[in-house]
Amino acid sequence: MVISQWLPGWPRRSSYGACDLSSQPAAGPGPRSLLLVGESWFSHTIHQKGFDSFTTSTYEEGCADFVAALESRGWAVEHIPCHLVDTRMPSTVEALGRYAVIALSDVGSNTFLLGRQTFIGGQPAPDLLELIAAYTSGGGGLVMVGGYMSFGGIDGKAGYGKTCLSDVLPVIVSPGDDRVEKPAGVVPRVQLPDHPAVAGITGTWPRLLGYNRLTARPGGQVVASCGTDPLLVVGAYGHGRCAAFASDLGPHWAPAEFTSWDGYPALWDGIASWAAGPDR
Repeated sequence: MVISQWLPGWPRRSSYGACDLSSQPAAGPGPRSLLLVGESWFSHTIHQKGFDSFTTSTYEEGCADFVAALESRGWAVEHIPCHLVDTRMPSTVEALGRYAVIALSDVGSNTFLLGRQTFIGGQPAPDLLELIAAYTSGGGGLVMVGGYMSFGGIDGKAGYGKTCLSDVLPVIVSPGDDRVEKPAGVVPRVQLPDHPAVAGITGTWPRLLGYNRLTARPGGQVVASCGTDPLLVVGAYGHGRCAAFASDLGPHWAPAEFTSWDGYPALWDGIASWAAGPDR
């Protein structure tokens, strides 16, 4: 059953055609511009009080620390929450080219592949993941950040291993549930301390509470790891660069001690700057 309703931020329209915003002509890439897609969710809670029950709903975003960290380093960050991908995601490679880096965090592949135009309207629509692949191949920077709906994801529902991005990312994505929970915490270990993505960070990293288990592709560089599993892997795709960060950018896998760590802004600035390339 499909339940149609207007969610916050959705423009009202009479057809399933693409929103004007997503097809605006490109103005040229900003040297420090990043498009963050994902990091939002709705929660619907049942409260049971004896015989009676009632429900409440909330909308939340999990990217405030990430955005603040990058903005403190001079980045202009635009955020498209999960439920607005269908109406706000740029639908041409040229429009994506306005950004030096695209970061996907905790948003599953179906959100890009099953827009209203196709899933409800039964009409062809641009393949947004193919566009991201073409953007990266043409010289753009792509970063995927871990989470329950990243890489393989919970129960394999993120599903990126079955998409074209499986050839773009510098890691092999499991077709099943790839989550590794570490409630006692695991301290990351830097493998390549001179790599530009982490060169600005000194000292021991704070603990992380989990990550997606990934395998580095041949040619991919494991910059940091959690135990024997890669944490940060970087590589090239066509003329562009791509990075995979296996843990989250916020709770619960990245606890407060990680997001408040003085190396947190340097980490994301380093990853984004490297992904953008030397010419940005």
